[in-house]
Amino acid sequence: MDRTEKQAFVASMASVFANTSMVVVTRNAGLTVADVTDLRRRMRAAGATYKVGKNRLVTLAAKGTPFEGITPMLTGPTALAWAEDPVAVAKVAVEFAKTNEKLVVLGGALSGQLLDLNQVKALAELPSLDALRAQLVGFISTPATRIAGVLQAPAGQLARVFGAYADKGDVQAA
Repeated sequence: MDRTEKQAFVASMASVFANTSMVVVTRNAGLTVADVTDLRRRMRAAGATYKVGKNRLVTLAAKGTPFEGITPMLTGPTALAWAEDPVAVAKVAVEFAKTNEKLVVLGGALSGQLLDLNQVKALAELPSLDALRAQLVGFISTPATRIAGVLQAPAGQLARVFGAYADKGDVQAA
């Protein structure tokens, strides 16, 4: 990398740190090109990005951002994964690490809060943001449907009673 490429990389990573909510740090010693391609494809499908970078340049980019705490993890062959949906990036990284022992999740940071491996794993077990939204909509719409049913029931019962009286001829026309 020449100087301009390094400056561009630091600027792009600084932009990532300024605009994302979750960063996962992984150690990727021994991953094949096919493995990395598969991991990147999975990350992209989840709305995340996976990038290998020079630790010194990532440290420079993280300086002064909420993600500055990840710099002690940047030793050896590391890579970063990030996304706006913290659960998605954690889930993909942890699931891939389970099937490929050459990828090790070291930790990460969520909106400036440093996370260790266990916290990243706990985050990966949560439902995704879309699943939580669907559950919330379900919780909101279910009571509304029940309320509408309860409110309509007395009117329906009255209509049936009046209909029964009308069939008998007990109700006189006005």
